[in-house]
Amino acid sequence: MQQIIQSIQLGAKQGVDACRLFHGRGHCYPGLEFVSVDWFSPVLLISLYKEPEAQWLKQLTDEITQLESSEAIENIILQHRYLKGAPSENIKGDIAGDYYAVEKGLKFRLNFKANQNVGFFLDMANCRQVLREQAKGNRALNLFAYTCAFSVVAAEAGAAKVVNVDMAKGALNTGRLNHQLNDIDTRSVSYMSHDIFKSWSKIRKYGPYDIVIIDPPSFQAGSFNVRKDYQKIVRKLPGLLAPQAQVIACLNSPDLSFDFLRELFKEVGGFTERSVIEPPQSFPESDVNRGLKTLLFEKTPNIRVDINV
Repeated sequence: MQQIIQSIQLGAKQGVDACRLFHGRGHCYPGLEFVSVDWFSPVLLISLYKEPEAQWLKQLTDEITQLESSEAIENIILQHRYLKGAPSENIKGDIAGDYYAVEKGLKFRLNFKANQNVGFFLDMANCRQVLREQAKGNRALNLFAYTCAFSVVAAEAGAAKVVNVDMAKGALNTGRLNHQLNDIDTRSVSYMSHDIFKSWSKIRKYGPYDIVIIDPPSFQAGSFNVRKDYQKIVRKLPGLLAPQAQVIACLNSPDLSFDFLRELFKEVGGFTERSVIEPPQSFPESDVNRGLKTLLFEKTPNIRVDINV
């Protein structure tokens, strides 16, 4: 438990930028694999992936409230990810009102009352930085856009066009709000509530794209199965991309390794792996193939074009 307390004490002093303070899910802290702690100033979010002993939980919350840095923590939220619907409860404060994740000066709306995900993925910070460095003057396609954090970063960095695609209209509406929160000119930003497996023609008309971000869920009943559906996306890329386009390919399934991604792009052909985009250091993993896996690919000459649309 002391590793958790120490991480919280240090993290609450760091300032406003959102970050993971403790990552038990990476199996680097024996006995604490069921705990993660995130800092969304001034909110501390503790996520539990199995039911803890009542005495352990009481001791944890008591020690947090006694920390020297506890004044910076206005709210403590406990999320029970092991229960259906992942219900949350307030340990300190009230979550009424609006809260945001802040990253490099950009703001993103959070929803602590939502099931499971609060609206912003901290483990994608380095991917967003890569996009920030590549986006200026380019056309970006954001697949599985969710609340459009990638789009906000790309547009703020000067992207010529950003197209956000997600089946969830509610998530895209939050994405629109995120652009407004950051005073971004949205004339170059599009939002598409669309099932990509039904048709790619709507997506293609905004191309060709210089950057594509693929960040799908590992499994979403009725809409996405990573083992079957990821390859369908990769096979469509050649017909969407500009010469020397970049692809940020993410995989968050603990049962699939980096080689799964590499084989998909090798099968299609015409791509060169440029780099591994590692998660932030605050997401340590005992086995990197079980954590978030992200590869940066570049389209190379003589790529095979998919005509079966």
